[in-house]
This record gives sequence, C-alpha cells and structure tokens, in this order.
Amino acid sequence: MPSILIIGGGPAGLSAAIYAARANIPTTVLYKDGGALGRTEKIENYFGFAEPLSGPDLLARGRAQAARLGVTLTETEVTGIEYAEVGFSVKSTGGAFPADAVILATGAPRTVPPIPGVLEFEGRGVSYCAVCDAFFYRGKPVAVLGQGEYALEEARTLLPVASSVTLLTVGGAPQAAVPAGLSVDTRPVAAVEGTDRVTQIAFESGEPLPVDGVFIAYGTAGSADFARKLGAQLENGRIQTDAGMATAVPGLFAAGDCTGGLLQVAKAVADGAQAAMSAVKFLRK
Repeated sequence: MPSILIIGGGPAGLSAAIYAARANIPTTVLYKDGGALGRTEKIENYFGFAEPLSGPDLLARGRAQAARLGVTLTETEVTGIEYAEVGFSVKSTGGAFPADAVILATGAPRTVPPIPGVLEFEGRGVSYCAVCDAFFYRGKPVAVLGQGEYALEEARTLLPVASSVTLLTVGGAPQAAVPAGLSVDTRPVAAVEGTDRVTQIAFESGEPLPVDGVFIAYGTAGSADFARKLGAQLENGRIQTDAGMATAVPGLFAAGDCTGGLLQVAKAVADGAQAAMSAVKFLRK
C-alpha cells in the first residue's frame, strides 16, 4: 500500500500524520525534537484550552493521539532526501526510509551563521546545497561549515567531485564518523573572504584556507534544504506551495512555518491537515 512519510514532529507534522492515518494510509513521522513548540513555555491562544499549557505538553498530546491512530513515530535526524525508482528515499541517522509521498514540516528555516562574508557571497561561492552545486566545483577546493550529520552528508556529496573538502567545525568536534579524504579544521572562522567570488576562509588565528566555495550546513537540515535539493521552488527561504500545500515536485508537500505566513500553532495544524489530504488524493489518483 502507498505510504506517506512526514519529516518533522511539530504541530504541522503531527496534524498531517493524524489526517493521513485516519485516511487509512500507512504513515511515518521522522523527528529530531519538538522544534520551536518544544521550547515554548506557555500557550494560551490555541483553541479549546481554558487554561494555558506548555509547548511540550501540547506536543506530547499530539504524539499520543497520532500513535493511537497507528502512526509510526521515529526519533532520528534526517540528513537527506532523494528520488527513488518509485517515490522517494529519505536518509537519516537511523537508516533510509522509502515513501510514495513526503510532507516537509520541520519548521522555519535555520539561521544563517553570523559570519562576515556569508551573506555577501551567496551565489558567488557560498552555497546551501551540495547536491545542487557540487558540479560547479569540479576539481576545486571547497569547505563545509558545520559539525553535525547534515554537514558530514554534504561533505560526502562533495568528496568525489571537489579536489579537496575541509570540514570547518568552528571550535567544536565532528559529531559523527569522518569519511576518508575529509580534512577537519576546528579553528573558529573569522570571515568568508574574496573579491568577485569566494577565495578563502579567514580564521581568528593562523593562516587562511584557500577555497573556491563554502557550503553552509549548520545544525540540522530543514525543510527548505530538502525542498531545494529536489527542485522545489523557494522564495526568501520559504517553500512555495499551492493552496493544497503541494510543491512543484509531484508527491512532495510542505506544511507549517517552512511555508511562511502566520507563524502560529493554529496555522501549522491547518497546513498539516491540508497537506495530508492533498497527499492522500495524490496517492489515490
């Protein structure tokens, strides 16, 4: 039977899971944490609750409801998504998951690191997608800024293409096994530098690192990162969808804060419901 996989366990993702499960579609939710809602101390503007409740409490209720309806909830970090022979293959630290339709619901885009030169050189040596842009750096030295699973996945994509790949951990240590051929520089980064294009990474101490490109992979991958890799349209970092929460990629939907608009639980829940119903319709056509 066709299945739906939802990336993100916040209100949009859980709402989508509830609606998909009630439509008798096998549904899996992959999540790392509760996102912004999981860090919210008090909510008092959500319909149906006479007294304020915490974000973690609301999340726990949503997860319990989804589980009761048969949704598979898996705590893992998603590191990539790609096309499969049928549907999609979603890669995570817990393995690969097949899906006939995917709903992206990981919340708002990640913050760009406050390093001088990152914004200035976007599109001129600064990239956010190795799958998209590795081709442009064939035989050239590049760096990946980050230290988690997502950064290492980006580095793996670049290793067969670039002349050299350096992981810039900005004072930390890689959070997973470093693949063969990947260099690691732990020095704090002072700036991304260049003239018309990126030419080097400057550090707070020591010699700079000559590179032609730097790939930003801070933290964990978000919905916009996955959408970009598959060719979906973005505007100002937000995923563009139609009224049914469908992207321009068949079988790929998005819901919640990653699509912009009112960043509230009520909207996220509504988006998730609509995305699920559209995904169900897509699978049954």
